[in-house]
Formats: sequence, C-alpha cells, structure tokens
Amino acid sequence: QVQLVESGGGLVQAGGSLRLSCAASRSTFRINAMGWYRQAPGKQRELVANIRGDGSTNYADSVKGRFTVSRDNAKNILYLQMNSLKPEDTAVYYCNIDYISEGFKYIRWGQGTQVTVSS
Repeated sequence: QVQLVESGGGLVQAGGSLRLSCAASRSTFRINAMGWYRQAPGKQRELVANIRGDGSTNYADSVKGRFTVSRDNAKNILYLQMNSLKPEDTAVYYCNIDYISEGFKYIRWGQGTQVTVSS
C-alpha cells in the first residue's frame, strides 16, 4: 500500500509563502487523482487542489491564483506552493491519493501538516 508523508507546514505571516511536500512511499500503477485537502477547527475537510490522472488540475475558488499544485512523477512527490497566504488559510493540510492497483481502488491520506497564518 502507498503511504504518504507531508512536510513543509509552519507559521507564517499574512502575505507570506510556504511550500508543502507530500512524498509517496512508492509509485502506483494508475493514479486517479492526487491532491491536498485542509481542515480548519470546527470545519469540514475541504479540497484545496488536486491533479488528476490526465494531468489536469482543480482548485478551490478560495485559493485560485495564489496556490499551485504540482507533481514530480520521477520522485513520487506532490507539492503545494502557497503564496499570498491569508489567516483564513490556517488549517491542517492533508495529502490524498486515489489510485488503482491490481484492479482495486485505494484512497490514502497523509498524517497532516499544520499551516498557521498570522495577521
């Protein structure tokens, strides 16, 4: 099974930048999507951005123009470049992968990394 490990979270002032990384333990046969979700205190987990198997990307309206998702296929690493951060971006960010292996569908989550944006 694929395991995901996130890194890169931290404390940053509003207007600053952070880059999150998500390393997958191994390559997978077919990825349906790989992306980032976040969950703020008292709120539901929400999609931030993802990359589908065909390479297309999808962003939440709240982060369009500020965040960029990318993937290094050779290293099995997913990135989230976050610019112009706002206090409302404060949340635990989770990496997610949806893939097919040997005919079975799997969804895996990382352990999460805290992002805190101060005003």
